[in-house]
Amino acid sequence: MADGLDIPARPARPGLDLATVLGLGGTAVLITAALLLGGSALSFIDLPSVLIVIGGTLLVTTACFSLEDVARTLRVVRTTFRASGREPREAALKVINLATLARQQGLLKMQGPVLDLLKREPILHKGLSLAIDGTPEPEVDSILRGELAAMVDRQRIAAQVLRKAAEIAPAMGLIGTLIGLVQMLGHLDDPSRIGPSMAVALLTTFYGAILATIVFTPLASKLERNSADDQLVGRIYLLGVLSIGRKDNPRRLEMQINSVLPPGQRVSVFQ
Repeated sequence: MADGLDIPARPARPGLDLATVLGLGGTAVLITAALLLGGSALSFIDLPSVLIVIGGTLLVTTACFSLEDVARTLRVVRTTFRASGREPREAALKVINLATLARQQGLLKMQGPVLDLLKREPILHKGLSLAIDGTPEPEVDSILRGELAAMVDRQRIAAQVLRKAAEIAPAMGLIGTLIGLVQMLGHLDDPSRIGPSMAVALLTTFYGAILATIVFTPLASKLERNSADDQLVGRIYLLGVLSIGRKDNPRRLEMQINSVLPPGQRVSVFQ
């Protein structure tokens, strides 16, 4: 806590997102259990099928975007397994607390330790720094909106990459199936080669369905949900920074923030 500001000096590292872990992990456990109960799980492992579906999906998806987009998506996907720790209601309380502190002690009091505690929130940190430096409100508004737009665009592209991969994976599975069937029909006179060719035909479809339904689509949906939360938090920070810069009454800021918050998350700091 710094000068009455209710922000932890050392924010705890966000924990696991239990919804993502439970959903994906639980599904993987159920499928694995079904494979084990039905016989040998090793029969569902086939290297040619893996190369066709996983390798093909990655390469075709990369062709649809760029190496930078795909690499950024791989980094962003890791965040879906961690709780963001950026709840809109907590963000609202934080900026109202900041506005109260600025009104009571002056804007310059926000420098030093207070700003240091906000470094994990780049938009809020940058906005307050601009306000403290006396930057005109229209310029602060333009800069922060640009930051928000850039953040939304990055998250939108990452979700699009995963959605495209979810479309391509089943198609690669179908291609693998056709390859396996052609190989099987070409060796009907050799029974020893019919089995491996049929395995490729069936397992590529299986891999494609697994990747699209259980991996890419849920992760894309989680990214879109997190992006919506981040946009709302960013909007709250923007309202807070502009209000602090204008030296508005924090009660007015509370009403502005409650107008953008869902009913169940609205705050009531001032009675």
